[in-house]
Amino acid sequence: MTDPLVELRDLHFAYEAERPVLCGASLRLEAGERVSLLGGNGAGKSTLLHAIVGLVRPQAGLVFAFGEPRRREKEFWEVRRRVGLLFQDPDDQLFCPTVREDVAFGPLNLGRTREEARAIAEATLARLGIGELAGRVTTRLAGGEKRLAALASVLAMQPELLLLDEPTLGLDEPAQERLIGLLCSLPQAICVVSHDRSLHARLGARAVELRGGKVVDCPP
Repeated sequence: MTDPLVELRDLHFAYEAERPVLCGASLRLEAGERVSLLGGNGAGKSTLLHAIVGLVRPQAGLVFAFGEPRRREKEFWEVRRRVGLLFQDPDDQLFCPTVREDVAFGPLNLGRTREEARAIAEATLARLGIGELAGRVTTRLAGGEKRLAALASVLAMQPELLLLDEPTLGLDEPAQERLIGLLCSLPQAICVVSHDRSLHARLGARAVELRGGKVVDCPP
């Protein structure tokens, strides 16, 4: 049996002076697998995704990624190169002056030349059907445009695992259809948080739910 891409073992986490969010949460994400992470508002779904890439650190439990335990900040650097996280709020993801620069930023950090990074950015934007946004100022985009631009910045890094937090939120129907079609065609493993039932159905994902701080399997 091969190692999973990511395995969370008995994670416990609480924000300061707040009730616990994760209370023994465990989850395996295998290569090429699609997983729907369900749960009510405030259940801890975003927190769980953030724990995978080390943006929050559990008070107990362990994150394994790519066969190695990850505890310290330096140990998560590799994880962030190989796992793409789409934040629920695209304003947390976009920070360059233009969309093209934002999407090229990841490939540049991975060692691509400026010309290669620009070509990757242009191709990724075109694949999402938003090539016309390349030269636009990110702060002047509409909400749905920002979300697609943020997703392009994640996809441009060609991660092995995609963590998607409400990827269709704020998109009109044609953009939703285009996005879902693209996600269905990707070879990468995907873990998605979404209130869009059609997204879960189309991905054919295994469903799990965060309930009482634990991850429980949902019946097929």
